[in-house]
Amino acid sequence: MLRKLYDNRFEIFLSSQVAILFGSLVVPPVFFETVLEPLLFLINLSAGVVLISGSPKLMWFSIFILGLNTILFGISTTVGDEPRHLSLMRLSGYFLFYVLVTVQIIKQVWYAKRVNKNVIFGLTSGYISLGLIGFFIFLTIELVIPGSFQGGLLLNTTSTDVLTDKLMYFSFITLMTIGYGDILPVTSLAQKSTMFVGLIGQFYLVIITAVVVEKYISHNKMDRE
Repeated sequence: MLRKLYDNRFEIFLSSQVAILFGSLVVPPVFFETVLEPLLFLINLSAGVVLISGSPKLMWFSIFILGLNTILFGISTTVGDEPRHLSLMRLSGYFLFYVLVTVQIIKQVWYAKRVNKNVIFGLTSGYISLGLIGFFIFLTIELVIPGSFQGGLLLNTTSTDVLTDKLMYFSFITLMTIGYGDILPVTSLAQKSTMFVGLIGQFYLVIITAVVVEKYISHNKMDRE
């Protein structure tokens, strides 16, 4: 069973990421952001455990993070409004997990002998993981230093769930270097983190994606010969 899951690890991981990003389009936003989205993150963590199951030490570490975040989610559901220190603990767990998984995805894609659909799925899920890493960075900064991000899109934003949704949007807009200007980093830490997210997005496209494309072209050329 685990072997079959591992063979389809990138598809499972990517599917749960897409559900996190776009689930609010088909599910009522309030229900999605308060109930479904945290559950989807836990599902994504579970998929990540399968993805890195080839390395037992890393797998057990990711299982620990999954268990910790599951407990924190249960506590936050019980108490209602999640205390800030619990939010920071949960965000730290997610951040560590996605850094770990993203590194593993890059390694698996980089060392792949053939470029097939699994590699393409892995390449895509790695890029989305970078956006989620940026999101956790931005949300942590905003929780520690309120008002670090401002702009028209954040006016009259009092709900943590709405703030979460907006900063996730900002992270991916920054990663893709679109920069609409509807959310602005106004503190030094927020500005530096925004620069960092933009840079890693470009490095990923220029280096990792370029390597995969080069492999695909080379293999196709060899097959024709």
